[in-house]
Amino acid sequence: MTEHQLPQGFETLAIHAGQEADPQTGAVVTPIYQVSTYKQDGVGGLRGGYEYSRSANPTRTALEECLAALEGGSRGLAFASGLAAEDTLLRTVLQPGDHIVIPNDAYGGTFRLFAKVLTRWGVEFDVANMQDLATVRAALRPNTKAVWVETPSNPLLGIADLAGLAEIAHGAGALLVVDNTFASPYLQQPIALGADVVVHSTTKYMGGHSDVVGGALVAADAELGEQLAYHQNAMGAVSGPFDAWLVLRGIKTLGVRMDRHSSNAEKVVELLSRHPKVSQVLYPGLPEHPGHDIAAKQMKAFGGMVSFRVVGGEEAAVEVCNRAGLFTLGESLGGVESLIEHPGRMTHASVAGSALEVPADLVRVSVGIESIDDLLADLERALG
Repeated sequence: MTEHQLPQGFETLAIHAGQEADPQTGAVVTPIYQVSTYKQDGVGGLRGGYEYSRSANPTRTALEECLAALEGGSRGLAFASGLAAEDTLLRTVLQPGDHIVIPNDAYGGTFRLFAKVLTRWGVEFDVANMQDLATVRAALRPNTKAVWVETPSNPLLGIADLAGLAEIAHGAGALLVVDNTFASPYLQQPIALGADVVVHSTTKYMGGHSDVVGGALVAADAELGEQLAYHQNAMGAVSGPFDAWLVLRGIKTLGVRMDRHSSNAEKVVELLSRHPKVSQVLYPGLPEHPGHDIAAKQMKAFGGMVSFRVVGGEEAAVEVCNRAGLFTLGESLGGVESLIEHPGRMTHASVAGSALEVPADLVRVSVGIESIDDLLADLERALG
């Protein structure tokens, strides 16, 4: 930002942070620097700090600066996927013998990373209900180095009190890590509530168009940001320039998309709540949701993700997914198009038989930005 600019709102930052007009041509969109190496001005004389695109790339730099601005952090880092971001974070802040507390309703891929990869490396973990601060506090050990939370959580839409969790984690000398994928920084900014690191699958709402896979970390503290950047380069799972450009392009419309996702989701919830084939609706916007009051305080709106349980059990839930038309049967979430899935057999199959196993009658929908009347008609048909 130039010195004459005033503090800016979210949508302005999304469009401009890290994205000054190109100094050579005046291009208003950050170019795709599809390049692996850079000419140096003499041995060790890096032009603009660039030498090799694993270490830094101008397109990725623009994205990383934008990410840090949107989350209110000191350093943003872009990765090849959300799990690549998580892996880099965990191997930066943990070592063999350390302990971490994770949610009892985490994303299946996150659980798999802990249970099948990090445990072989000597990292210990315990599962806790993040909605119960006393349970989280009881799960802490002397060797606990981090508390990991998703809010809203995937796929049960649980809400955690981030300020409360930050106090507990910091009191034990641990970091608070928040997966902010479901909310996006437009709806929720965990660093302002005490988080040390924010994690994103930028594949989802940040990219927003189901055309890119990516991940991100934003660190509150500059020193931790430097440590993460060192490991990002050393481990190498970076975002390519075209992928970084796609996420940056998606972020420009994040605010207006999230407004529509949220308003459409509220109308979907109204339909589901009165439908006889639905036994329970999980959505933090509902007054009866146990986390509603906290969500109302720490989120701008309640988001576009909705889960519901179907009368008739697992097979009935699967049939709802199969009958949907406009709601595309598929994994992932956060794109402009609506998706529907059966978590138990799809995104969360890896947690079957564990403490994180999800109900067999559960259906998860990512409500897109299509015409709401069309979405409601499609759900009516799918429910039968």
